[in-house]
Amino acid sequence: MTSSTFTRAQAAELAVVIRSGFTESRHIGSAVVLDPEGSPVIRLGAPEVPVFTRSSLKPLQAIAAMSLGADISGPAAALATASHRSESGHVEVVESMLESAGLGVEDLQCPSVHPADGAFRRRLQEELRAAGEPDTDPRSPLYFNCSGKHTAFLMAARAIDADTSTYLSADHPVQARVAEVVEAFAGETPAAVGVDGCGAPVFALSLTGLARAIGRVVGTGGSTEGASAPAAWRAYAEHATTLIDAVFAGPWAIEGHGRPNSTVIDRLGVFAKGGAEGVIVMATRSGYSVALKCLDGSSRATGLVALTLLERAGAFDLGPGSASAAGVSDEDLAAVIAAITDPVTGGTDSEGRTNVVGRLALGEDVARIRERKRD
Repeated sequence: MTSSTFTRAQAAELAVVIRSGFTESRHIGSAVVLDPEGSPVIRLGAPEVPVFTRSSLKPLQAIAAMSLGADISGPAAALATASHRSESGHVEVVESMLESAGLGVEDLQCPSVHPADGAFRRRLQEELRAAGEPDTDPRSPLYFNCSGKHTAFLMAARAIDADTSTYLSADHPVQARVAEVVEAFAGETPAAVGVDGCGAPVFALSLTGLARAIGRVVGTGGSTEGASAPAAWRAYAEHATTLIDAVFAGPWAIEGHGRPNSTVIDRLGVFAKGGAEGVIVMATRSGYSVALKCLDGSSRATGLVALTLLERAGAFDLGPGSASAAGVSDEDLAAVIAAITDPVTGGTDSEGRTNVVGRLALGEDVARIRERKRD
């Protein structure tokens, strides 16, 4: 089994941080863009070297749970593949998922945390104070960002009459199905299996394999590889379609209102799923996909770089006969990149407003990729 991701010597420069005209930091990493036929059109660094896929793997985990009988659709399906901020709407959906299968919060084995959404956390605190509770610090595994995925695992275990107390074990029938789905969609055997931050098994795939897998998931209803596609992943096409339709119908569920992944899905019609340690994958419904990892583990530049690489690959072409159906204009793309990219700040002005003193910019290896001419 592979025990390391790519090295700094293999990496490319993806982005830089410029403060007051001075290049302060550099984000290096690897990336790949695949076209609708699954062929690489852009390669940076070493996309053939495995990375732990982290939460970018969630669509495949959700599909595995659905294939075993987890009865989820609509917002519940979106929550199964989400890294949510624990807004009240997220929590309500996960609670309803648990209840539908006769399960409870006590069955969840993800960590117990505070809600990341401040408004919801304050509401819970106020309710606890009003009830005279001595402990007004709301913590629960229900609020963990992977609680929807864990609930889907539990629902799948219940559907096949498997043990729910060991649902995170790598040899559990649910996790065995996840491994099958991952290999089917990625078209490669994982190089390593580890334990993710939520406690579930996580797989190491090449960035090419990750992009191929999510490109297939998102493009299932489109033209991705057509009738020649391997039967192994096409067997899950119905579940993939249900999942992706749910995400596009309710982008807020995937992360939260105004959050980067949800914003990309909502405003550009591009599927986006970030993961810890600087991993992200995006895909268009026409079949283009991009996967990248920042070697330093930072996600600061991932959205900017991923969207730029899709653009440079021609995924957003609007011309007659183009392969894309995204319909993304330059103006729309620039607005979304601005919305999901934090400025470089320094102090305040005379009105108390935060000063912007710099910016995140494309790294040399990304900037030198010439934009593909539009038809």
